[in-house]
Amino acid sequence: MNNKNIPVTQPFLPELSEFIPYLEKIWDNRWLTNNGPFHQQLEAELCRYLGVEHISIFNNATIALITALQAMRINGEVITTPYSFVATSHSIMWNGLEPVFVDIDPETFNLDPAKIEAAITPRTTAIMPVHCYSNPCDVAAIQKIADSYGLKVIYDAAHAFGVNYKGESLLKWGDLSILSFHATKVFNTFEGGAIISPDAKTKQRIDCLKNFGIADELTVTAPGINGKMSEINAAFGLVQLKHIDQAMQQRQAVDTRYRTALADVQGITIYQHHPEANSNYSYFPILVEADYPLSRDELYEKLKVNNILSRRYFYPLISNMPMYRGLPSAQIGQLPEANQLADKVLCLPIFHELSADEQMQIIETIKNC
Repeated sequence: MNNKNIPVTQPFLPELSEFIPYLEKIWDNRWLTNNGPFHQQLEAELCRYLGVEHISIFNNATIALITALQAMRINGEVITTPYSFVATSHSIMWNGLEPVFVDIDPETFNLDPAKIEAAITPRTTAIMPVHCYSNPCDVAAIQKIADSYGLKVIYDAAHAFGVNYKGESLLKWGDLSILSFHATKVFNTFEGGAIISPDAKTKQRIDCLKNFGIADELTVTAPGINGKMSEINAAFGLVQLKHIDQAMQQRQAVDTRYRTALADVQGITIYQHHPEANSNYSYFPILVEADYPLSRDELYEKLKVNNILSRRYFYPLISNMPMYRGLPSAQIGQLPEANQLADKVLCLPIFHELSADEQMQIIETIKNC
């Protein structure tokens, strides 16, 4: 047994020597936050890398989600997925809105457009889908529904850094898209996030809201929040950006080895990438089916005993958590696909430094049951 823990993910950390010059500049100019030079540089470089025109970076993605809903002046009900991290629905609740859960497509694990219209009421003002595991939602179908009913579409794109769909950035779809730069993400700034806007006017409103609603030295125009990213976080993002392509190539190699080695394991279903999009290889989910020798939770424990730290992303479902399960849309019978998926999914370790030997240990543990 290997005594070293194999985590489910691990951030890409460049050499400390690359980061030191940025710290020295921060110390020299004494500009620590509030739209400093590295903050401005990171926004510009992210726009170029991601293929978007307007981006506002934040101290974390949860604050970005909260601000996005406020920026779009959303009220009433927001249709969303139960299969996500809790920040998705928490951001809706923090704005005094009601999340309305709709079931997922069992093939993509994303919000099922065929089930959205039945959930629309006179109080519905927005849809908040999630590009789960970096796979694109059916963005055209969702947009068609939104246009028919006059709804806003705000994408939780926390997993979708660097993903292109049909030849252009996935982040251009919808009214806004929100990225996460948390330490567990493919690209990270320790903590951080961003909102992609369609135009300069929307970006200006978002930038105002993330700075307490301050328009100028004497004017506060809205009850905003403190969502600003510090210069240290921005500097780390600039260093990370230099290595992101290399990191994703290394993760792709891990993804390929898993797919080859686990393809014929009875009872294990491997999640498939979208054929019209690139993946950033942020997660490697498998489904533990009924004909596998162990249950999902038994396999999870067996991996843990062998110092392999997998994760049950996303279990329990948001809709089954105490603060949400009383909602009419949260009833288990209305969300059969999401509930089944949550009981079967297991995300295996995937990160740029996962060695072939470590990965083989994971693979053999799954095979030898």
